[in-house]
Amino acid sequence: MRIVRHWVTVTDERRVCMAGGVALHCVANGKLLRSGIVDDLWIQPAAGDAGGALGAALAVWHRYLGKPRTTATNDDAAETNDPKTDTQRGSYLGPAFSNEEAKRYFDAIGAPYREVSTRQLATLGADILADEKVLGWHQGRMEFGPRALGGRSIIGDPHSPKMQRIMNLKIKYRESFRRFAPSVLYEDVQQYFELDGPSPYMLLVANVRPERRLSMTAEQQQLFGIDKLNVPRSDVPAITHVDYSARVQTVDGKYNPRFYALIKAFKKKTGCAVVVNTSFNVRGEPIVCTPQDSYLCFMRTEMDCLMVENLVLDKREPTPLKDDDNWRDSPVGSGSRCAKVVALALSPVDAARIRHEFCHVACDSHDTVYRLNVTDIAIDAVNIL
Repeated sequence: MRIVRHWVTVTDERRVCMAGGVALHCVANGKLLRSGIVDDLWIQPAAGDAGGALGAALAVWHRYLGKPRTTATNDDAAETNDPKTDTQRGSYLGPAFSNEEAKRYFDAIGAPYREVSTRQLATLGADILADEKVLGWHQGRMEFGPRALGGRSIIGDPHSPKMQRIMNLKIKYRESFRRFAPSVLYEDVQQYFELDGPSPYMLLVANVRPERRLSMTAEQQQLFGIDKLNVPRSDVPAITHVDYSARVQTVDGKYNPRFYALIKAFKKKTGCAVVVNTSFNVRGEPIVCTPQDSYLCFMRTEMDCLMVENLVLDKREPTPLKDDDNWRDSPVGSGSRCAKVVALALSPVDAARIRHEFCHVACDSHDTVYRLNVTDIAIDAVNIL
């Protein structure tokens, strides 16, 4: 706050851009925006070390190749009539996979699926969520950055009193009391949160509006520990923290129309313009990328349904994965070639850094990949896929 205040004073510029690891501090970002120090705040969505890849690409493009800089005012904004159009395009910059590619994989493994139209996709997804089921959502390009933004997401109903516990214990495999982040239609954000601007990258924390909060009874006040943490704090309990805050993503449909349509359909069916949105992975694993990644995560957890582009899979239909009962303790993949197990003494900070930066490593000329499973003190290089 002090640093920003200083440079706003020096430059007299109140529209601020932020990057670097500190810019991922969502609580601080929210306080900065509410402080009145700045008029507008834009945060690079891959603000940590990974964002250096974007900077390197831009440096080559502009400095070495001499390409001109383009801005929203003379590029995307001309198409949208919006002078604040985000040229990072929602940070959906990762790989995408077609229906045909997904079909080839599902057909090869004998996984039953049905294909629906894009319009049916949103309606069916809303029906699934309204039934208090958990939906794996794999659509379009993968997100660039640490947040799931509706490209590779696990989605649920924020009203459900059991959704938080189910998604934590049976899908994410983590502590039951941990709250999830909300994705809300941009036009409805002020009906749920004390936020009057966009937060497309889930990098701002805002409070749930007072009229939606639930006060604890005298009996609940006497609870302790997890029992007290599990007391609902609002009418959308799965996304409300104990201090009535939430890490908000606003969705306007500009760069992810399918995710917008899903939330819109859910609102039409339930009256609620918010869904639970968490990253499509389990604890300790990287977010899924390919249809194969999504299917394996879907089958290894208690998600109810999976949507990969226009293909819909129901957990009641697929057959169990073969020889996969102990997948969390077993080497990844079933290849005959094995990598030597390597154990390295690492600090927790180094282990976390390596897990994020080197979760997949190319290991031979055929682009075969093996996965690094990093604990706080060791790296295990496991079977080559």
